[in-house]
Amino acid sequence: MQPFSTFEEGFRPVELQFITPEYFQNNPLPEDARLVGWSALVQGLKLAAPVRYPCCVSSKHVKNSRRLEGRWRIFDKRYAPADTAIDQLVFALRHEAVDLLILKRSFDRIPADELSRFITATPNGTLTRRIWFFYEILTGQRLDINNAPHVAAIDALNPKVYITGPVRLSKRHRVRDNLLGGSGFCPVIRKTEKLRKFVTLNLAGQAAETVGKTGEHLLARAASFMLLADSKASFEIEGERAPQNRLERWGRAVLEAGKRPLNQSEIYRLHRILTGDERFTRIGYRNGGVFLGERDHNNDPLPEFIGARPEDVPDLMFGLINCNDRIRTADIDPVIQAAILAFGFVYIHPLEDGNGRLHRCLIHHVLAERKFAPPAMVFPVSTVMLDDIDKYRMILQNHTGPLMDFIEWKPTADKNVEVLNDTADLYRYFDCTEATEFLYACVQRTIEHDLPKEIAYLLAHDTAEKGIMETVEMPDRLARNLINFVRQNQGTLPRNRRKKEFEALTDKEVIEVERIIRCAFKKYSSGFE
Repeated sequence: MQPFSTFEEGFRPVELQFITPEYFQNNPLPEDARLVGWSALVQGLKLAAPVRYPCCVSSKHVKNSRRLEGRWRIFDKRYAPADTAIDQLVFALRHEAVDLLILKRSFDRIPADELSRFITATPNGTLTRRIWFFYEILTGQRLDINNAPHVAAIDALNPKVYITGPVRLSKRHRVRDNLLGGSGFCPVIRKTEKLRKFVTLNLAGQAAETVGKTGEHLLARAASFMLLADSKASFEIEGERAPQNRLERWGRAVLEAGKRPLNQSEIYRLHRILTGDERFTRIGYRNGGVFLGERDHNNDPLPEFIGARPEDVPDLMFGLINCNDRIRTADIDPVIQAAILAFGFVYIHPLEDGNGRLHRCLIHHVLAERKFAPPAMVFPVSTVMLDDIDKYRMILQNHTGPLMDFIEWKPTADKNVEVLNDTADLYRYFDCTEATEFLYACVQRTIEHDLPKEIAYLLAHDTAEKGIMETVEMPDRLARNLINFVRQNQGTLPRNRRKKEFEALTDKEVIEVERIIRCAFKKYSSGFE
């Protein structure tokens, strides 16, 4: 079978040596098929990396050239490349989603002279220059090759297929570097149909329109209630019912978010606000291991996920902050930027404690800094995450779970974990598509449902309170209690409350205040939902 790649006469590239397995990363291989692309590279080069969307090539013809079967994408036999690393690399870049983790780890194993010979054989080729560009960007090594001829520049990532960053021309490769990050940290986001639809919704415009129709006093109260709801939800996601002082600290951190550029000092400052008591929690980047999961009866760790090695954290966080700086001034949707920053942060897990809360705080940081959210307004995304906690956990586990097969660790004497192998790339390069879709859905609900509902509730409550006061003079506190009791009882005052707090009301007055409350909530708030 002829290889895709071209080499000078007499040179034989290194072939991948592997036996096609019955199972690949716990997935049974379809009958009469062999691994191809990223899967072949991982198997043949023995790379420590999960393949999220495995591909294989059939030994037979496949109707319409390719089909899906379970998790597998099966290609017709005419797509089969030769069993060389570069031929499989070419196949992957032509037919599969870009996976920077596998690409980087493939470059670590493919001999540099083999890549050089391939590139110099076809120096003007589109795929050739992209492979050359990716090699030097991801590895930081320079191949012994002259700069590319002055040909038309090409994109590193196809902007029709991927969310791309601000363009910088790499003159050496004649490649437009439109990656979202750099070698230190670089996610990939595919332009799915779901994301395309989200971007066209103009959610920031919808929020501004809703706010513009609302008086300042009412808006301030709505913002206060939504911040409190977000505070409570953020702790409940962690399985905690926080006391008032911790809720207030969360609120302060969120309201501070976006006021200063994000850097290491700002992360430490926000962490200090969230933590409060520094006696038992180290502020800033940790100097030990961290894991999520349970413990056995001896208190030994049973991790479901392990964060980056402490010695890798500063470099990874430097890369994450640089990535955020690169895209925050570009024409990239703020929700997409927020997803990259927040989920990149929580996957690295750089802190000893408080990673989840600061991860959600960083969402507010971006939305405030980019002025996506109206001033002083907090979209309670934590509330939505709590309401859909199973989906939120699934998003996190879908990413972190497959990484655990490639993290070697042991328990430490102090009942922590110690990572034994080089894992930095596992946190450096990842697909952020699913997390971005999830965050966009959370923001959509807050803007289209939660914000209008909160404003409508306050309008109904104020109208009802005013009507009650015009009917029966009573303290504000008692009137508010009356509204709540009637709301909770679907429009009528409960008998026990009628006999206790409101025994002084006449039957006629009770009937009238019930009518006032029902009318107010029917007008502004769709009843008592």
